[in-house]
Amino acid sequence: MSGLLALLDDVAAIAKVAAASVDDIAAAATKAGAKAAGVVIDDAAVTPKYVQGFSADRELPIIWRIALGSMKNKLVFLLPGLLALDHFAPALITPLLMLGGAYLCFEGAEKVFHALAPHSEAGVEQDFDTRDPAHLEEEKVAGAIKTDFILSAEIMTIALATIESPSFWMQAITLAVVGIFITVVVYGAVALIVKMDDVGLHLAATGRTSGGRALGRGLVLAMPKLMAFLSTVGTAAMLWVGGNIVIHGLEVTHLWAWPYATIHHIAELASAAAGTAQGAIEWVVTAALDGVFGLILGTLLIPVATRIIGPLIAAVSGKKSAAH
Repeated sequence: MSGLLALLDDVAAIAKVAAASVDDIAAAATKAGAKAAGVVIDDAAVTPKYVQGFSADRELPIIWRIALGSMKNKLVFLLPGLLALDHFAPALITPLLMLGGAYLCFEGAEKVFHALAPHSEAGVEQDFDTRDPAHLEEEKVAGAIKTDFILSAEIMTIALATIESPSFWMQAITLAVVGIFITVVVYGAVALIVKMDDVGLHLAATGRTSGGRALGRGLVLAMPKLMAFLSTVGTAAMLWVGGNIVIHGLEVTHLWAWPYATIHHIAELASAAAGTAQGAIEWVVTAALDGVFGLILGTLLIPVATRIIGPLIAAVSGKKSAAH
């Protein structure tokens, strides 16, 4: 009998430790998710543009494919890669993030450039062949997953830096929870956004009340404007997040602390002058200046990417460059 009681005590102790670990993981995951909120918003704002131009029946399958790619990015590549880098070569994490941030600046600046001076390019027409919807879908999904990889890397890195547990397995499980939770939230929200016009059409056609039908018509009319707004927000967020990553990296690596110190100083002055909502004002000014830095950096990178890096990649891959 004493042996059974001792066994029950051991089981109770194990259960108590397991419950405490679950609580610790949940708390750490919540904290990490909150820290990465800005990048999560960027991810949610960027993704809807990748389903624009497709038929309604392809929207959810495309989002599902991108979501699976995002999950693979986080759990298969980034989670073990970041844990390995954190353990063996932590100094490499910041430079790699800066490369990703520079890519976001380039992509955002390129979108601004095309918006201000719209034109077609033979290479783009060839790569995104609108005459072949299946090929176009493959290219769009691949592009979305590539952009997601950079945003996911920032999310997972922020999460890793937030986790205070020295346990390797606690870090790994918490990162996995963060990755899964954020992917579900982001792509669940994206699915709701892109299908809202279909909901509006259904309400407009089958609504039992005039108010319901009017709501449906309002949704149908509002969704193109919302999608255009999200596309603009996504571009701005690319510049903001990319600029922030590069500026923070320059300061952390002591390569060039002036941008970070100057932006921080200006934001503090603006928040002090505002008197009220100082935290919000400081955040807005910081994000805006990060975005300006990102736009300048991205603009400088456009000729480098299109005239040097692009042709080099084309030469290595055997694919014709857009310049040809």
